[in-house]
Amino acid sequence: MLLTNANIATVAGPAETGLIENGIIACRDAQILWAGPAAALPDTLHDDDRHDLQGRLVTPGLIDCHTHVVHGGNRAREFEMRLEGARYEEIARAGGGIVSTVTQTRAASEEALVAAALPRVDALIAEGVTTLEIKSGYGLELDTELRMLRAARRIAEIRPIVVRTSFLGAHATPSGMDADSYLDEICLPALEAAHAEGLVDAVDGFCEGIAFTPAQIRRVFDHARALGLPVKLHAEQLSHTGGTRLAAEFGALSADHLEYADDADAAVMATSGTVAVILPGAYYTLHETQAPPIEAFRRHGVPMALATDCNPGSSPLTSLLLTMNMGATLFRMTPAECLAGVTRNAALALGLHDRGTIATGARADLAIWDVEHPRELSYRIGFNPLWKRVYGGEL
Repeated sequence: MLLTNANIATVAGPAETGLIENGIIACRDAQILWAGPAAALPDTLHDDDRHDLQGRLVTPGLIDCHTHVVHGGNRAREFEMRLEGARYEEIARAGGGIVSTVTQTRAASEEALVAAALPRVDALIAEGVTTLEIKSGYGLELDTELRMLRAARRIAEIRPIVVRTSFLGAHATPSGMDADSYLDEICLPALEAAHAEGLVDAVDGFCEGIAFTPAQIRRVFDHARALGLPVKLHAEQLSHTGGTRLAAEFGALSADHLEYADDADAAVMATSGTVAVILPGAYYTLHETQAPPIEAFRRHGVPMALATDCNPGSSPLTSLLLTMNMGATLFRMTPAECLAGVTRNAALALGLHDRGTIATGARADLAIWDVEHPRELSYRIGFNPLWKRVYGGEL
């Protein structure tokens, strides 16, 4: 298959669009065979099936690398409480927050969790998303954590999307237990059970004053390392606890949120290759004022990804295009950084090296847009210019 007469954003680097005007992309099965200017098309590909894109923009398929899209219920009441002046920490300590969603998720069957998640997943697919990360973490008990991960795997079976799962047992402490007892008796045994069932692609945690200390997260990461699983971390979202440096020490795929990270954190992330996942939806929803250190990440060469953080409490967001606009508007990320943040760098945040760019040998997941230039994807608010999505080489 040849996609001709296209403007191609190859995303050649961690903050570059790599734009090719009047380009052609050649795909065979689920792989990109060649991409470049029309005048340079190899003779061996000239007779392939042609599709004239009439000057439309082609980007890699979008990747949402941080979501909690599988969950029960909603937290609209907490939205009202925040409007009335309550802060995230106050709501959590009063029995709201994560623990509220835990109650609703525990009551939901696997079928109900899948059914509830599908409209959110469909909204992402409709915006060109081809790979999606889904976390557990709303069970805080073995059965529900496994049920969430099974639901996530099922989504990939019934929708044309790649799903990567993250075990987030260290998300919160259930009522009536201290954190260390919870880790010993529930979280780590659940991780072992989920891994044995083939349900885990990575291990995550929430390192924060209202969640787990760096020493407790270290125990989770040591366990993940023993199982051969990569790690990632919610870090420095509400305060500076040292989670980012811990993540870098373990060579984490990503450290996420990072509003309270500093220049030294950026330096160690650059050394470890850990991706900074920026989550403007939570910053916006929680009315935060401390922005992540974007300039420090730039200066140290830390790859920056963007994700929806789709969850029922702090980021009920199901638009990766709006996330791009937020990254640009709230944090002054460039449109090129925003595009790389939902393609190339998002793939790295999931440990995936076969997608996120348009290059020979990459997976043929593409998004075709009714726009001329990549900057238009970050520019508009509440508008979806997707023309067609190519998934695994299928137009």
